[in-house]
Amino acid sequence: MEQVAGEREAEEFTLVARKPYFDLPTACPICLPLFIYLKLAHFPFRLSFNSIFPDSDQIPYVESGTYVAYNNENSGVVECLKKDGIVDLDSEFQSAPDWVLIQAMINSWLADALTYELWVGTDGRSAYKIYYSDLSWPIGKVLFLKQVYSVKQRLGITKDNAEHREDEIYRRAKIAYGALSTKLGEQNFLFDDRPSSLDATFLGHVLVTLHALPDTSVLRSKLLEHDNIVRYAEKLKTELIESGSSSSGPQFRSVPSSSTPRKGPSNWSSKPKSKPKREKTEEEKTFKRRAKYFLAAQLLAVLLFLSMMGGYDSGDLELDDEDEGISFN
Repeated sequence: MEQVAGEREAEEFTLVARKPYFDLPTACPICLPLFIYLKLAHFPFRLSFNSIFPDSDQIPYVESGTYVAYNNENSGVVECLKKDGIVDLDSEFQSAPDWVLIQAMINSWLADALTYELWVGTDGRSAYKIYYSDLSWPIGKVLFLKQVYSVKQRLGITKDNAEHREDEIYRRAKIAYGALSTKLGEQNFLFDDRPSSLDATFLGHVLVTLHALPDTSVLRSKLLEHDNIVRYAEKLKTELIESGSSSSGPQFRSVPSSSTPRKGPSNWSSKPKSKPKREKTEEEKTFKRRAKYFLAAQLLAVLLFLSMMGGYDSGDLELDDEDEGISFN
């Protein structure tokens, strides 16, 4: 494993994410934590942007040569990087007694709250800008409405329980913020004053909430009640994002509009370095075939969405609201 990791250290790694907005290197709530994770680990990488497949669950992904780790495989990119011995910030923390509880709060309650706020709880302008602003208006608008519909289904929101579910989502977020504020205190990080993947995930959530959501956001107002979390986020934002380029800092590139997710993007300021030709893998061939039918698939999705909206029957999904406060000793 050490030999494999050593060989890969000599290769150039690229993080492919969604585009930057709101003074963030990437405004995507899933991509930003991965960017922060690599920065916290002082791991050298290039940052590239792909806006061709806005609803792809493969983004973000990390690639280097023939190696690629996708968001939708093997529990996500961070777990792949840890399993493959490339970069691991968590080896000394996962046995901590409150690790699992904090992980669950961040990845469940807070993730659901931010998803709700982006797509349902606000006017949706932030979500549209992050995911669909590069698409033509008709397609972007319909895909946005399709995603709103999908989010409501995933969160169990119906016409009958919308108000109850909203209260539940905000209440759980409030509990999570309170518990994490207590855990953090005045430390630099959540655990032993050293960074972990949970810091990356939490910091990504906080920065998107503070910078991408409008001032009228309920979730943003609940976060602002905890001054130590805000200080923690802004301090790390300055150190990791605004401190300027360094030897381990990313170089920014944008994916050309005709490429598929797996292909290497072009550089804003210079031409990409040429690489030796290699035989395409079956995975790459599959992506090339998928790219040919992307537009047709999106149009079909639009038609299916419109037909589903006409025949959608609100279910009786309910969620137990017997959650109690959480504290850390």
